[in-house]
Amino acid sequence: GLVIPPVPLTDEVVAILLANMRNPEERRGDLRAQLAAHRLAERRLAELCQRRGRERVAAAMDELFAYSERRVRAALAALPDGRYEATDTLEAPEGELVVRAAVTVAGDGVEIDFAGTSPQHDGNLNCPLAVTRSASYFVVRCLTDPDVPASGGAFAPVTVRAPEGSLVNARPPAAVVAGNVETSGRIADLLFRAFAQALPVPAQGQGTMNNLTFGNARFTYYETIGGGQGACADADGPSGVHVTMSNTLNTPVEALELAYPLRVERYALRLGSGGRGRRYGGNGVIREITALEPCRVSVVSERRARGPGGTRGGEPGAPGRNLLNGEPLPAKATRALAAGESVTIETPGGGGFGSAPPSDRV
Repeated sequence: GLVIPPVPLTDEVVAILLANMRNPEERRGDLRAQLAAHRLAERRLAELCQRRGRERVAAAMDELFAYSERRVRAALAALPDGRYEATDTLEAPEGELVVRAAVTVAGDGVEIDFAGTSPQHDGNLNCPLAVTRSASYFVVRCLTDPDVPASGGAFAPVTVRAPEGSLVNARPPAAVVAGNVETSGRIADLLFRAFAQALPVPAQGQGTMNNLTFGNARFTYYETIGGGQGACADADGPSGVHVTMSNTLNTPVEALELAYPLRVERYALRLGSGGRGRRYGGNGVIREITALEPCRVSVVSERRARGPGGTRGGEPGAPGRNLLNGEPLPAKATRALAAGESVTIETPGGGGFGSAPPSDRV
């Protein structure tokens, strides 16, 4: 990929970007839409300052920051002080990579230390520190005061430490694309597991975005696929949803088939994939897509070797599976497809919560 340092988005920079992209006119439209949004925000903020005065607007921003910080610190102060540790793994082609964290709650602050995590590797599961911090802030926000306005104040009570050169604080020019979509989710899973030693936390969700890409010289298509969410103390986990760090939605079959040389053969819940327990984990989904012209397919997925963990005696969810024409594919794979060949993604189910008698549910 093209590594772009922070630079002003001049016409010359746009030309360089578009020269390295397929469908450059579509990408030009994407960039113009983002620029238009920023320019509108700039104009609206200037109008607000004109109406209310710059000092008053700045004071309101400062108060929003302080309000968020007060609420998160109050929620942290209500948690039991202590040090809580957890370990999890990622499925790299060269073998499992370890992600380790120690969470220390002290008063109204929390420190998260990733010492002991595997060194950065030659693949693309590495995280820049910004992604590691974002995943950490996400977990703290979920477990303290999720409705608080998102601002730097909400994250001020959280200190994140990660060894430089590790999987979660990689040095440039390490490849980081799957760190953003896969390792971020594993960090969230890991931290929820650590906090579960101090307070009730749901079982693990699918723990992957099931990244699926098709493309050739003419087109490129990318989607992520939902799966099972973990169960909690008072409810089964939802089925067929995106979990933790994802910010993407289902691609409607009609839209996909209208715009691309692809056909969706099957899109269904993967019944029985949720972990059993007093509360069941949500089910994953099955999505089968056929290429209608020669192209390449790439899959970047997790939770294929072992399923998402249950909690408080609940069973794990079923691991996911990737198939090419019915034959297994590894968690990370790139293959050439002929017209008529199909890829099937079976996404993981969520973990169950609590142990239950064998006769409790079918």
